[in-house]
Amino acid sequence: MSDVSPASPAASPDPAALERELAVLFVEALNLEQAPEDLDVGAPLFGDGLGLDSIDILEVALEISQRYGFQLRSDDEQNHQIFRSLRSLAAHVAQHRTR
Repeated sequence: MSDVSPASPAASPDPAALERELAVLFVEALNLEQAPEDLDVGAPLFGDGLGLDSIDILEVALEISQRYGFQLRSDDEQNHQIFRSLRSLAAHVAQHRTR
């Protein structure tokens, strides 16, 4: 018998698929007037990119914790990097998800 188990839900999916999933989450959670496929995954989430504010990020963090099974903490020193773009957020989710 092999000790190899099937991939768990926490296994890293295709990075582009996770980026698309998060784009849909952003559009739905924040009621954005853009289609998820129109979001630039490399654009900044704050400022000139998507123009989100801290309340928007709190809403997204709640949705991510419910969907992916881990907590995004407001006191994490890496938040600036984590929330730089959808792409950086997707990389963080891929590393920490439990579902």
